[in-house]
Amino acid sequence: MKQKHLEAYMDTAIRFSQCSTAKRLKVGCIAVKNNKIISIGYNGTPNGSDSDVCEDENNKTLPCVIHAEMNMISKLAKGNESSEGCTVFITHSPCIECAKLIFQSGIKTVYYNEEYRDDAGLDFLEYYGVHVIKLKRT
Repeated sequence: MKQKHLEAYMDTAIRFSQCSTAKRLKVGCIAVKNNKIISIGYNGTPNGSDSDVCEDENNKTLPCVIHAEMNMISKLAKGNESSEGCTVFITHSPCIECAKLIFQSGIKTVYYNEEYRDDAGLDFLEYYGVHVIKLKRT
């Protein structure tokens, strides 16, 4: 994939992160296959939720919040596209739970813009052979 396309895809993930209603950390994620965006996700509350609040009064993420990667993969599960062999672009490196889901979904490459506070997700992906690449955008 050409550098200009890598940057454009990451810029798209960053742009979609702004759709999140989270106040503390807005995360965006896109899946690309055969040079086409096949799914988009960002962190937020479940579809149809009565509230779009993502944090409690202590600024901790509420348990109901769905991560960007989970949203992106669940949208794929509802459609005709497969995540097998695709590349994802995420604004922040995945947490361990999302890393497990990424691996089990057959995603082969993960580009991320910034590190998440815990690198267990990156360690997991690298251990299981998923290509992980930092692609810093501003």
